[in-house]
Amino acid sequence: MSEPLEGKTVAITAERRADELATMLERRGANIVHAAAIQVLPLIDDSELESATESIIEHPPKIVVISTGIGFRGWLDAAEEWGIRDNFVAALRRSRIIARGPKARGAIRGAGLRDEWSPATEASQEVADHLAAEGVSSVDIAVQLHGVITEWEPTIHLGDALTELGAHVRPVPVYRWIRPVDQTPLIGLLTQIIERRVDAVTFTSAPAVASLLSTAKDNGLLDAFLDALAGPVAAICVGPVTSAPLDALGVPTSMPSRARLGALAKFVTEQLG
Repeated sequence: MSEPLEGKTVAITAERRADELATMLERRGANIVHAAAIQVLPLIDDSELESATESIIEHPPKIVVISTGIGFRGWLDAAEEWGIRDNFVAALRRSRIIARGPKARGAIRGAGLRDEWSPATEASQEVADHLAAEGVSSVDIAVQLHGVITEWEPTIHLGDALTELGAHVRPVPVYRWIRPVDQTPLIGLLTQIIERRVDAVTFTSAPAVASLLSTAKDNGLLDAFLDALAGPVAAICVGPVTSAPLDALGVPTSMPSRARLGALAKFVTEQLG
């Protein structure tokens, strides 16, 4: 009996957990092509993060917004290196914690903390709307920043949005996204997509989408790339935040009902099998 994805080729753009997703799809018979669309780098100078962490320990904010799971885990690891993790976690217990999605929630609970609310869509706008509804004028809020917003990411800067609502915002930079220094694998992946040699391309983060769009634009491939995604190559995203850059360009996208890696693999199988 043949596997459901036998004869199908799926492109993976993830950096983290790419092997895990590839294994799930290969077990279903898929051929995999992979090129990481982004690299996650820690801050070169983490003195600003250390200062922000010490400030939270000394004066816990009323609200802390955790934007990403990888960012929060990296923050905890940094606090561990500085010898202040226990004090940091104790301070967070005195704050109301909001998670910007399930990955952030998982990291929070993995640290023995509890979040009080998380948006259904992982969207920063939904977090801002939620806090606006309760009123945050003059409220002290720490916001863990997540990477770099590019022209391809139609999303708000949460810290700026909360500042406009009158909140006292403490921005906390933890890491940044960059495009891969060696663009060759990514250009190779774009070529396979443009030549319709893959049946679907998967995305697990909006920065990965933005990176691929930027690389396509820089190499004169943007129109051909968008044409491929509008036709035979399916753009399959883990969730609506990830798909937002493509949605803004009118590219048809699809996604599982739950923003989980296992759900994504199952959805790819349903779409292509």
